[in-house]
Amino acid sequence: MASLDHKSLAAEILKEVGGQENIASATHCATRLRLKLHDESKANTAAVKQLPGVITVMKAGGQYQVVIGNDVPTVFAEIGKISKIGQDADATVTSSQGNLFNRFIDLVSSIFSPILWPLAGSGLLKAFLSMAATFGWVANTNQTFVILSAAADALFYFLPMFLAVTAARRFRTNQFTSMAIAGALVYPSIVKLGDASEPVAFAGIPVAMMHYASSVIPIIVAVWLQGYVERFLQKVLPSAFRNFLTPLLSIAVMVPLILLTVGPLTIFASQGISGGIAGLFGSVPWLAGALMGGLWQVFVLFGMHWGFIPIVTNELATSGHSLVMGPLVPAVLAQAAAMAAVAVRTRSAKRRQVAAPAAFSGFLAGVTEPGIYGVNLPLKKPFYFGIVGGAVGGAIAAIGGSAASTFVFMSVLALPAYASVGSFAMLLAGTGVAIAIAFVLTFVFGPREQPDNDAAPVAADAPSQGATPAAGTVKVLAPVSGAVVALSEVQDKVFASGAMGSGIGVVPEDDKVYAPVSGTVHAVMKTGHAYGIKTDEGVEVLVHIGIDTVQMDGEGFEAAVTRGQRVEAGQLLATADRARIAAAGYDNTTLMVVTNTKNLTAVVPVGDGHITHGVPALDVEL
Repeated sequence: MASLDHKSLAAEILKEVGGQENIASATHCATRLRLKLHDESKANTAAVKQLPGVITVMKAGGQYQVVIGNDVPTVFAEIGKISKIGQDADATVTSSQGNLFNRFIDLVSSIFSPILWPLAGSGLLKAFLSMAATFGWVANTNQTFVILSAAADALFYFLPMFLAVTAARRFRTNQFTSMAIAGALVYPSIVKLGDASEPVAFAGIPVAMMHYASSVIPIIVAVWLQGYVERFLQKVLPSAFRNFLTPLLSIAVMVPLILLTVGPLTIFASQGISGGIAGLFGSVPWLAGALMGGLWQVFVLFGMHWGFIPIVTNELATSGHSLVMGPLVPAVLAQAAAMAAVAVRTRSAKRRQVAAPAAFSGFLAGVTEPGIYGVNLPLKKPFYFGIVGGAVGGAIAAIGGSAASTFVFMSVLALPAYASVGSFAMLLAGTGVAIAIAFVLTFVFGPREQPDNDAAPVAADAPSQGATPAAGTVKVLAPVSGAVVALSEVQDKVFASGAMGSGIGVVPEDDKVYAPVSGTVHAVMKTGHAYGIKTDEGVEVLVHIGIDTVQMDGEGFEAAVTRGQRVEAGQLLATADRARIAAAGYDNTTLMVVTNTKNLTAVVPVGDGHITHGVPALDVEL
């Protein structure tokens, strides 16, 4: 369907089902449009079936289902453009279950994923350098130390530049234009304006300047908006000027826009919060400590921690110590403790490889970014438990009047800076309690995770991980363990007819679903019930968990991958709660089909009876 006219198909479907006014609601799953019509008699089903790109039409579960296949998200999006229905056109973008904050966490985590290892390495180098300076092994003015510090700090300082690349991939923008926007935010003259005492204006409009080095949210917002600007310009600009005018105008619009909007919003929010919390230290210190200890990492995430810098600086200048910094040691070390608990508890070697060094750099240098973005945020619970531990520990530290006598990065090595003001014992007690709470809660209640490529014993003829298939063939492995069902016998007419391609069904005996092939995830339903993977050879495999389970709206499904991610055969794709599927009245048979069967020589099922995940289930001849 490479030449399918999605816009025309969307218009024709809309027309033949009786128009927009006859559609009560619309959504889509992995293969079909799911329409609820006010009056099905107004739909010309015969005409819909004849439309180029439509495989068939089904009427089931009170829905009018137009089966299209892999192009269904694009057709659904086109319907949304020409009508007021189908506004959820980006249904295959990612598996974002839960509330808005959880979806935001998923977004940020996915953007950070490609740079986790450099973050972890830089964080460890910072930890070693901090330790060397603290113990007097080398002076921080030593030229070797300065050079290594630059190497360790560069990624953190220029973080917006790196995030510009990964965000551009996520939002499908020109990554070099995104980098240019990020570069402007950390450009020396912009940094200088942020330090200046005089007012700053752009075209006569006042600009509230902030520091964008190490910031996260501004560049993500900028690249997201850049996508809309680019798509608009691509439509309206003449082709002769489009290639150079699109980046020119995108940069010229986005840089001032971010400086005029995101910066001021962040500053005003942080000033309001920091001012309020600073006031609480004088009247209700335990509450101020709990808020600082619990929310400090959240402030850092949004770049709002900059609002506390003037307060800390003023405290140090006027009284020689900072009460605001008192609860920050428990805040930081609680998150590091949660990372350590994940490193001990997880059965994923890949997660442990991030969590262990991240915890080390968090404890020794106060560098939590690698662990926050690579461990605690993606897993969610460790981040929440770190907040709880930091809040309790911060309250204890604040009750004891703990304060820093100099500006330091909060870490174990920075504890001497807190020894001369307030109760050092209370600070140590608060820090210990914070660490204990975060570690214990994460260890007991945190996600255990499955081992990487956790496959049961593989048959002798199954390819090893990473092995190259025999010339002209691809082996597709079983995604779940259980009883094999011939595709023609599954309780879904479209799949059973073979219209979606050849494959098998498996009645699963556990809740884990694994990748049947190595390749790129090109589709992840937001409900978590269906996944599309394309191999390097061009084989397109759809794994569909249950029948009509799209109706569960994501309840009972937890995705382990995101669209655009590279997966290996045997890697965990998702977890599906079979008990909840059964309780909801749906068939939990997992379907696996090769959706581009017509373009291949043959797709032959090779498994029957009982099959174990990781064992070959289909032989595909290219």
